[in-house]
This record gives sequence, C-alpha cells and structure tokens, in this order.
Amino acid sequence: MYQLPLSQFQSQSTPFYYYDLNLLDDTLRKVKQLIEGKPYVVHYAVKANSNPVILRQIAASGLGADLVSGGEMQVALQAGFQPQHMMFAGVGKTDQEINLGLDNDIACFNVESVPELEVINALAAARGRVARVAIRVNPDIDAHTHSYITTGTAANKFGVGIELLSQVVELAQSLPCIELIGLHFHIGSQITLMEPYRMLCERINELLDFFDSRNVHFKMIDVGGGLGVDYEHPDTCPMAPFEPFFDTFTQHLHLREGQQLHFELGRAIVAQCGSLIASVVFVKENRNKRFVILDAGMTQLVRPALYQAHHLIQNLSADADAPMVTYDVVGPVCESSDVFGHDEELPLTSRGHIFAIRSAGAYGEVMASQYNMRPLPPAVFSR
Repeated sequence: MYQLPLSQFQSQSTPFYYYDLNLLDDTLRKVKQLIEGKPYVVHYAVKANSNPVILRQIAASGLGADLVSGGEMQVALQAGFQPQHMMFAGVGKTDQEINLGLDNDIACFNVESVPELEVINALAAARGRVARVAIRVNPDIDAHTHSYITTGTAANKFGVGIELLSQVVELAQSLPCIELIGLHFHIGSQITLMEPYRMLCERINELLDFFDSRNVHFKMIDVGGGLGVDYEHPDTCPMAPFEPFFDTFTQHLHLREGQQLHFELGRAIVAQCGSLIASVVFVKENRNKRFVILDAGMTQLVRPALYQAHHLIQNLSADADAPMVTYDVVGPVCESSDVFGHDEELPLTSRGHIFAIRSAGAYGEVMASQYNMRPLPPAVFSR
C-alpha cells in the first residue's frame, strides 16, 4: 500500500506539488522491462509534465520525447533527450517550430494535413535538408473517454481521414525533401479499456495490408498513447495497466519484418507519482452544505473544472478515529467551477489540516495558471 509522507509536508508552505521520484523510477523500470526484446520504442509525452527534474529523470531512463510545441522541444533538449528520439506532433506547427525541428534533425514530424506536409517540404528545401515524417491518420475510432480528450473520431480536428490517406501518402512520396517513414495514430486520453486499442490494431492491420498491395512500406508505426490511470485508487494502483496495454498490441497488431512500433505515453508515466498538497483555510457551513476551502484550486489543478474530472481527495492530518462527514471540497478562486469534489466523505476536518489531491503528476503543474494573480506553487521532491 502506497502512502504519502505527511511528516515531510508539515514544515512546507502550501500549496505545492509533491513528486515521488522513487515511484517514477519504478514506473520507468516497469515500462522498460515490458518492452525489452520487442521492436517497441516508448516516447514520453512532454505535455503531461515538463518539470525539469521530472524530464531529466525520464531522459536518463532512455525514453524518447513526444512533443507538441517548439517550447517542449527546447525543454526536452535541455533535459537531455536526444533529437534522434524526438517525435513532433500537433495540428498547428509554426514555421519557427518546424525550423527548430529541422535544425536539430529530430527523428520525425507527425504530419496532420496536406498544407503542413507542403510547408515542411518547402522549409526543409530552404535548409538543404530532408525531413522525416509520419502521416497522422484519423482512424475514426471512439475511445469512449471525455469528449474534450477524444482525438480519433471523424469529428475531431486531428489527422488525415482514412479516405484521403492514399492520396496524402502518394504526395509525400513525391516531395523531394520529405522522407515518409511511417503512420501515426492517437485515439484519445485516459483510456482504461483495451477494446479501443484492439480496434485500432485491426484498423492498422487493414491499412498495412492495403499499402503492402501497392508496394508501399513503412519503417515504423506510431500508435500514440492515451493509457489511463486509476484516479480513485492511487495507493493500491500506483501504476497504469502497462501489461495489458502492451500485450494488446503484441497480440493484435501484425507488424512487418523490421518494422518498429512507437508509443507516446505521458499520463501513464507521471500521473501517480505526483500530488497537489494544500491546507484547509476555512471549514464553512451554508444551509445544508459543508465546505472545505483549500488554499489550492483550479489555478493549481484545472482538470476538475475543465473536464469534470475527479481526483482522490485525502485529509492527511485527520485522526484515525475521526467521524466521517460530507463536504464539498473547493478552492479559493472566484469561479463557481473551482471545485475539487462534491459530497466527499472525509474525516472531520479543521482549519490547518493538510489535504492531498492525488494523481496530479500529469496535467497539474504543466497547466497551472496565475489567474486571480495567484502565484505558481513550487515543486517538492521525495529526494
């Protein structure tokens, strides 16, 4: 059973992000163990958490980097990720960002449209380079996750529709400063069922058969990431379900000889190693409601307000035999959506108690804002 070290928090001003680097080590070790001996390459999705300490630890483990902006490329380079292990995705890459990738000779641009393909070709030509690209395919698969983080259906802005793929592949092969090396897919985030991934394997198998029949072969297939974590039980499930995830692709995706399979995992790597630590400012009663008001809110962790997401909320200071009481746990921001949880069953809570909002290692610190002119909180590490 995993537990947070309350004694380490009592001398620290709140709010702050706490990262367990030992758990991160264990997670990275598990991932590397499961892909050993397979033609699999894992890239860490920097958008999940770009804290420099976290990035340096992941880079040192040997994982590559999945990027969605030039800024992410710069921090990844500074953290020690190697350009030959960088994949650059995103629907709106600017000329400056593309040139940054070209100048660093990154592994691959994941291209999402014909105009982007043509611009990369022109910019590469101007620099006397050849850009390696993979075409992002929209496979029209519903991952059954929140609508804001679904990316693989025909209604989403991402990727090239399957009906246009053959034409785009032909165009990529014709451009003089483009080397087409693969196909890229990503169907969404916080996916906890393996069935959408199995469906993705079937769709990819069909596409590979189709292109094999036309003598078009790809060096690599990139299936993105999106693997979810258990937000309700981080202590008993401190790691994402990596085994069934990788097993699904091993069993159902028919790679060609010499073909590599790439993954882009973010949340699954870092979510459970991070917590948002806050203090109780007030306990308030209003009609039939009791409110716990924390000194952290949506400015430190926006997922509940943005996605209606729920994170496990723990009172770390409460007595073991304290009676359970129903509270709404809220933040101090002047927005009605600044709520971490409604009707939370928690031990009797008092002003000054220390709370943990768990599984905040992904999309916590990296999405923090200074709305209401609230300062950005520091990060505290286990070692």
